[in-house]
Amino acid sequence: MSDPLSFAVPTRFDGARDRVAVVVPGVGYSPARPLLHFARSVLLQHGWTVQELWWQIPGGFAQFTVDERIAWVERRVSEAIEAEAGACRLVVGKSLGSLACGIAADRNILAAWLTPLLTIDHVAAALRRATEPTLLVGGSADKVWDSRIAASLGHEVLEVPAADHGLELADDAAGSVDVLRRVVSRLDRFVGSLGR
Repeated sequence: MSDPLSFAVPTRFDGARDRVAVVVPGVGYSPARPLLHFARSVLLQHGWTVQELWWQIPGGFAQFTVDERIAWVERRVSEAIEAEAGACRLVVGKSLGSLACGIAADRNILAAWLTPLLTIDHVAAALRRATEPTLLVGGSADKVWDSRIAASLGHEVLEVPAADHGLELADDAAGSVDVLRRVVSRLDRFVGSLGR
């Protein structure tokens, strides 16, 4: 599968050189968007070096099979992890990025998944295999979030009532800011619990 229009531009923010976190975007949710922007801030405050993965979704991506989408995401995330020469110890991913759950599980990498695609068998199976500390964050109004699956995986879970796939509340801007604060606070506690 050739995709010359896709690319990854890693952006680094330096902290500890032996503690690198890779931030993985969603389809239309770049590292500049609030959840991932503040995730980067949390990581830096805890002394991590952060590599943000930026990508352009290739034309025709909507017609890719699930397996092709998984392969596309896994290739980019693997390249980002391998570029860190063994220093990548944490992945923070949003939505589409969660298709790389298997990479994190198989390489024993800590993870925080924001709105993971729990309704895709590959993602749920990978999360069942994951043995390192993992945080799952989703909203009860998100069609790709499944409360029952999330609770069954044995990981830390933050479910936000009525939040959608963007972890926002419909027609409630102030309430959405409160949700963002809650998610960032939980991510801060999770990252802080990982130690040095």
